[in-house]
Amino acid sequence: MTIDDYDKVYKMWQITTKRALSEADSRENIEFYLKRNPNMSQVALSGETVVGTVLCGHDGRRGFIHHMAVRPDYRRHNIAKHMAQKALDALRADGITKTHIFCYTDNELGQSFWTAMGFERRDDVFVYSYDKAL
Repeated sequence: MTIDDYDKVYKMWQITTKRALSEADSRENIEFYLKRNPNMSQVALSGETVVGTVLCGHDGRRGFIHHMAVRPDYRRHNIAKHMAQKALDALRADGITKTHIFCYTDNELGQSFWTAMGFERRDDVFVYSYDKAL
């Protein structure tokens, strides 16, 4: 994925992950993320149409996967599985062996997918967010 994909990716996110979008997903912020984590994020294409995305990166200790999404009309074709595996391989190549994914509690499809990929749901931590301009 490159910043040149941004407009098509954002358009797809409007269909698949709209409620998860925030200012952190602005063009400027995504460009920064891609530069900080080169060759980790991906798009899946059908012709010129973006049908899947994954943002992948790490902080030097732990990997993080964000906005794993596949258009509803392209699901059940192993697109997500292929992108997830490629993201995990990229993290391992950088020496990262533990990876986290945030999944909404009512996203049963996502929960089933990540469980099938070998991820374990944790009940021992809570996510707290701070989103205020300084």
